[in-house]
Amino acid sequence: MTKIYVNEHPLVQHKITLLRDKNTGTKEFRELTNELAILMAYEATRDLKLTDASVQTPITTAKTRVLAGKKLGIVPILRAGLGMVDGMMSLIPSAKVGHIGLYRDPKTLAPVEYYCKLPPDVGERDIIVVDPMLATGGSAIAAIGYLKRAGCTSIRLVCLIAAPEGVDALNEKFPDVTIYTAAIDERLNDHGYIVPGLGDAGDRLFGTK
Repeated sequence: MTKIYVNEHPLVQHKITLLRDKNTGTKEFRELTNELAILMAYEATRDLKLTDASVQTPITTAKTRVLAGKKLGIVPILRAGLGMVDGMMSLIPSAKVGHIGLYRDPKTLAPVEYYCKLPPDVGERDIIVVDPMLATGGSAIAAIGYLKRAGCTSIRLVCLIAAPEGVDALNEKFPDVTIYTAAIDERLNDHGYIVPGLGDAGDRLFGTK
């Protein structure tokens, strides 16, 4: 079964409320998305493995711990996923960034791929896929499927708002992928939008509607 973590931190829930507000403008929406990505990255990297190390402080040698194991990769689903990359990178600046471009066919709601560029060693990395919305799950499933075919074995998905339908679809297809979100909403409407949701995250991030 897919593991799902809902981030209930007060700051996360406060900022999600502001993000939902239709009166929140593009600049503030972009800033909030960036801030939420930082807070979500903190939670999504909680189980990274550590190894013992030592460092010379101004006083003496300290026994410490540093990250161990695989390197990290961040893969936004274009275009809305771009709004979360800088926040993620502020916490894990050594991560490599890949890009998967998908859009949803307005009639079938099926994802259509138009771009993909990944680090050459992507299969050796712990991958964090980022997209503000997990709606039907089609785009996330398509992106994760591509990553698995590229050799990725450790993948987690970070979104801000999820619909139960998308969670179920991803769980059915890839039960090994952990989902991190700030909210699980009520449902999808007939147009595949999350209810109550926040509208089209890409349009609100980039001011295209």
